[in-house]
Amino acid sequence: MAKKTYLVLFGLALTLVGIILIFERCKPHTNDSSAGENTAVNAEYVGDKTCVNCHAKQYADWKKSDHYMAMLPASDSTVLGDFNDVTYTSNGVTSNFFRKDGKYFINTEGPDGINQDYEVLYTFGYKPLQQYLVAFPNGKMQVPRLSWDVKQKKWFNQYPGQKIYHGNWLHWTKGGQNWNTMCASCHSTNLQKNYFAEQDSFHTTYHTINVSCETCHGPASKHVKFVQSDEYKKGKHVAGSFLRKISDSTNLALINTCAPCHARKSDLSQSPVASNEIMDNYIPEIPTTEFFYADGQAREEDYIYTSFLQSKMFTRGVRCNSCHNPHSGNILYVGNQLCLQCHEKKYDSFDHTHHQQNLVQSECVSCHMPGKIYMGVDMRQDHTFRVPRPDLSAKYGTPNACASCHKDKTNQWLSDAVVKWFGPTRKYHFAEDLIPGSQLNANSEAHLTKLLSDTAVPFIVKSAAIHYLGSILTPNSLKIILDNLTDANAQIRYRAVTSLASFPFENWRDRVGPLLSDKVKAVRIASANLFITIPSSQIPEAFQSAFASAKNELQNYLQSQLDFPVGNVMLADYYLKQKDYFNAEKYYVRGLEKDSLMNYARFNLASAYNASNDNQSALKVLETAAKTDPQNERVFYNLALLQVEMKNIPEAMKNFDKAVTLKTENPRVYYNYGLLLEQNGNAKKAELILQKGIGLSPDDADLNYALALMYIKQGEVEKAKKPAAVLKRVDPANPNYATLFRATKV
Repeated sequence: MAKKTYLVLFGLALTLVGIILIFERCKPHTNDSSAGENTAVNAEYVGDKTCVNCHAKQYADWKKSDHYMAMLPASDSTVLGDFNDVTYTSNGVTSNFFRKDGKYFINTEGPDGINQDYEVLYTFGYKPLQQYLVAFPNGKMQVPRLSWDVKQKKWFNQYPGQKIYHGNWLHWTKGGQNWNTMCASCHSTNLQKNYFAEQDSFHTTYHTINVSCETCHGPASKHVKFVQSDEYKKGKHVAGSFLRKISDSTNLALINTCAPCHARKSDLSQSPVASNEIMDNYIPEIPTTEFFYADGQAREEDYIYTSFLQSKMFTRGVRCNSCHNPHSGNILYVGNQLCLQCHEKKYDSFDHTHHQQNLVQSECVSCHMPGKIYMGVDMRQDHTFRVPRPDLSAKYGTPNACASCHKDKTNQWLSDAVVKWFGPTRKYHFAEDLIPGSQLNANSEAHLTKLLSDTAVPFIVKSAAIHYLGSILTPNSLKIILDNLTDANAQIRYRAVTSLASFPFENWRDRVGPLLSDKVKAVRIASANLFITIPSSQIPEAFQSAFASAKNELQNYLQSQLDFPVGNVMLADYYLKQKDYFNAEKYYVRGLEKDSLMNYARFNLASAYNASNDNQSALKVLETAAKTDPQNERVFYNLALLQVEMKNIPEAMKNFDKAVTLKTENPRVYYNYGLLLEQNGNAKKAELILQKGIGLSPDDADLNYALALMYIKQGEVEKAKKPAAVLKRVDPANPNYATLFRATKV
């Protein structure tokens, strides 16, 4: 069989892919991305103590806040945990917490699996849990998973029942609990990560140890100099007084000030640049099923941003400081009074809540902001502010606030209760289209198209719709994605670009080319990531200069991610796309050294070895992948393809069969296995395998073509008519099928 049929082609693992402000009532604002004039540019950090003389009230509020307690040196006044020689056993590891010479220590399992003493240098947070930092070599600081429950006053493990091997990336001594990479940027002011990849070391610095005034308002040296000047004392005013203008900014601009730490996102560099556009520094997550439920509700930690941008509150101009004191972080009013700032009193009544007043069940947040516990004890409220929809839960299995209390009732019972109270008709919510759109079946495209055409749908939801369309490879889907390349919103443009990865470059090259010079960094980087897949001879001269510049930004972005295991894989993917196999192998190996469980990195590493004509190394990598994840059907499919290329047909057969036994839904497994069986004289089993593949993917052209041809070779023309008829329906003009159509007379 020709190599081109079985060449090991592994899909690239990844595509480009953290409360502040002055109190103001809920009033509408225009939702643009401008944060106003940023007059803090080129200023220097001066520290929080410079602010206290003029802003004593705000400073006093801040000293009581989570922001102030985000990180502090360990001392009698900051350490809340019990270090009085107490022990705690969890997941088979016994740890001891004790004091010595006025210092705090934890004796627990180290990176070699043996217990060691670790000095606590810093506290990390203070409610509802407190964590602790210890120093490791190469400038690293680590956060033990053993934490102090402030309310219950006891030690606990955030992941009880999970025995994490000391060599695993998730072990507290490894990257998953590394302060420099995972935590630091949101717990200190002017954090500079300073990671050096070749040495795998950090020289992380900050100006202020915790989240201080200048985190939100920007470096204040120009502000201080100005307000101390004679010009200011004589009445001269400058908009913002050389600080970030916040109190009079739009709600999105204000939210974007909070977003670097209150969003699940990836950073575009180790040091943010001054910009009013969030996508110049970060790529926020969108509400897809990777981290959210299909309707957009938070499933994993999202830190509020992505949830809030879905809400009607956001579209009406509500901001963070509409509900929170920006300096203390506390909510402005207790109970339903917070919502009654804007909402009519009738909503705080039995007629609306159908629960007795003055109970937790009748509080607005109970129904419209259901909470979920993260980190073991940290209850966080969902900020989508949605109306409970048990009818959607009954239909699709999504969660709803009613079920969080009424655990003994079915979703249908809950839905019937809502109908009884409010009638049979529900107001439209984008979830009615987002959920079926996320299913990526024959009906999804219509739902996603509807979301994108509806001007009332939030842009963060439209970004998710665009993302899903990238997996629906139809002409209509392509057209819609291309049309959104010029959207005014940078997040939509970015997702439109990344969604084109599976379409032939001829379809998008000329439309994406101008975005290599887009005003927003994330869009330029995503465009460059597409263009590196185009043969250099096929890149028009008009785009070459912009491509070179954007490609340099892309490479710098990828280099900035190398402290993450996945960052190494992303850079390796970058090199693999350009056929630089030496560097691809280098960074796949580095990624696996950081996290040995990343099997998708092994798939691509094997691909790099295969392309370098080193199939023995590719085979070893895939055999390791099979040991690491023996239930992953893709491992065995890739092994089978490689073994066919290496002419080890018996082993290839075993691995194809293993992939089928593991119930793979990949049509290519059945196609390639069927052809191999037929070529090796087992037509009967080949027929069964091809038919099984067609059962999973009835309109797959390759499967139907292979089955029809096999029947023709066997002289069974009547049997060939059924698969030939499928080809006639799905691709009647394909010249490769003409002979088959004539033979079967379909």
